[in-house]
Amino acid sequence: MSKGFKSVAMAFIVLCLVIVTGCGNANGGNNGGNEASGNTAASGGKGKTDILFWTPFSGADGEFMKKIVEKYNSSQDQYKLKMVVQPNGEYYKQLDVALSTGKESPELAVMHVDQIPTYVNKGQLNPMDELAATAGVKKEDYVDAPVKYATIEGKWYGIPLDVHPLVMYYNKDLFEKAGITAAPTNRAEFEAAVEKLTDKSKGVYGYVLPTLWPQQFIFPTLVWQNGGELWNGTDVAYNSPEAVEMVQWLRGLVEKGVSPGDVQQDGENTLFLQGKNAIQFNGPWMKGQFDEAGLNYGVAPVPQIGKAKQAVFAGSHNFVVPKTVTDANVVAGIGDFLKYVASNSMDWAASGQAVASKAMLESEEFKALEIQSNVAKSFDHVQFAPNVLNWATISDPIWGELSSALLGKKDAQKAMDDAAAKSRQAMKK
Repeated sequence: MSKGFKSVAMAFIVLCLVIVTGCGNANGGNNGGNEASGNTAASGGKGKTDILFWTPFSGADGEFMKKIVEKYNSSQDQYKLKMVVQPNGEYYKQLDVALSTGKESPELAVMHVDQIPTYVNKGQLNPMDELAATAGVKKEDYVDAPVKYATIEGKWYGIPLDVHPLVMYYNKDLFEKAGITAAPTNRAEFEAAVEKLTDKSKGVYGYVLPTLWPQQFIFPTLVWQNGGELWNGTDVAYNSPEAVEMVQWLRGLVEKGVSPGDVQQDGENTLFLQGKNAIQFNGPWMKGQFDEAGLNYGVAPVPQIGKAKQAVFAGSHNFVVPKTVTDANVVAGIGDFLKYVASNSMDWAASGQAVASKAMLESEEFKALEIQSNVAKSFDHVQFAPNVLNWATISDPIWGELSSALLGKKDAQKAMDDAAAKSRQAMKK
């Protein structure tokens, strides 16, 4: 995923608000939005219903979605999707304006799953149940986690395109040199591996600890694995003993010397690309960059570092329909497109993403994709950001305080207590 996705995830995920995991404009920015939509326009002598479709895929991944749209448009002569790419960092600002004013508002949009509750609360999304039933799209056709998250008070608001969990990338050449034959799966194996992989005389480290992004994916993963929570139902909980222990464990990697101590933004990725960082935790969106660099790398689920359970933070891109969409032809076209995507999303998998459609996941074509199929192995353990309104704002203090703790500038307990206090103050505003 591109850096554009980072800005979303850093607001908690916004994983990717998140992630991430994509993001240059493949369709001329807002220009497409100036065309009439939801109307029947002449095309080759036949009427087609235009459907305005917004995505935040303003990077390399946008081309993969563009392929899906173009293939769909060519596959039938009733509907024409007009895909408009909004810059990822500005996507929700642009969407808020469009939905609030009704001006050039999309009729179909991509939305990160953890944004759906907020937009439902604002009364800006249509339930998808009737549309899906008419199109023959069923909840059981998709991975369970995003479907459950997007089902609010018995109504289904988001049809998932993908799930993008945190995964472990590792340098196969460094593993072979260190005599490590398999990716670590638990804390003991991970700690033993990073010790073997570290060679300070050559500037090579077993695991380079990021102090900023993508901690928005790493920290929640470790907290959940250790039996902690970010939200306990009524209050923030990331200053719990379970959470603090994981902050101390991360800092301990620096103190043990298996990671350098002052890693700047993207420093861990720079060293991974240089062959000087053996293991990196990041998202599926990194695949394209690593392939382009010619790295000999592998992908595996994040090891269970915590003491309680296997868990991993994830984001998910979902299709949503704004409340303003009432035209029956447009609704039918949206359903037709989503039915098409459910069985024709291999182009999206080619972007590095693990798709949410079970039909695609179970296909031989998808199983042949080593990286993406390994990403999908985490699907049974994924968790999303807490279903709390304004969670991005509430949780934002975590990242500055966590960075201070990881850099050794502040005690772990003190940092998390300060983060919790700032979050509680934000909740009062």
